[in-house]
Parts: sequence; C-alpha cells; structure tokens
Amino acid sequence: MKKIIFTDKAPAPIGPYSQAVLSGNTLYTSGQVAINPVTGDLVLENIELETEQVMQNLKAVLEAADMTFNNVIKTTIFIMNMGDFARINAVYSNYFSEETAPARETVQVACLPKNVNIEISMIAVK
Repeated sequence: MKKIIFTDKAPAPIGPYSQAVLSGNTLYTSGQVAINPVTGDLVLENIELETEQVMQNLKAVLEAADMTFNNVIKTTIFIMNMGDFARINAVYSNYFSEETAPARETVQVACLPKNVNIEISMIAVK
C-alpha cells in the first residue's frame, strides 16, 4: 500500500504528483528544485545556494516520512551544466559521507522545470 507524503516545509507540487510516496519501507521522492517553501521564490543566485535549497527541500520531505539522509540509498541529479559538477558535489558532500554515500547518477539535461540549474530526487529505505 502506498502513502502520500506531504510537508509544507518543502515546495508544494506544481503538477499532478506528490512530494513523495512511501511504499512499504521505501520512500520515493519527486525531484526537488530550489524553490524556497516560505516565499515561493526560486533560489538561483549561484549553484551552491541553489543546491543547498534543493537539499533542504529534500531534508524536509525525508523528515515528513520520519527519515533522514542516512536512509537514502539512491539519488538522481539532473543538472544543466556538467561544469557545475564539482561545485554541486561540494554542497552535496555536506549531507553524505563518502563511506556511507548512496548510489547516484548525475545527468546533464537540456532543460529543467522553471529553468532551474539542478533537480534532485531520492530513494530512501527505513
């Protein structure tokens, strides 16, 4: 059985999807972009701040499902510019240690919703 996860501490979906779905012990998050959930504004000043906002949004969704980044087993990162890879990793590494980091792929794409530079989704298990 699936349970829809929602928190007002992360941006509300901008289409017919959920912030996350819990199926059994596995949580599947939708991709998060850098929307500040308090103001509704995009955080686009630089890729570091944008990535930080994405990770904070994901943290809120994980917490709504009674999970943390320690529960994450897989992430998918979509970026507009592979040249930002190292700068994104610098922020991302604040949330995961190399010893216990989840599996991951990073893919450069042609366009993302709202013309953001990064979107991240996660799979986590209790």
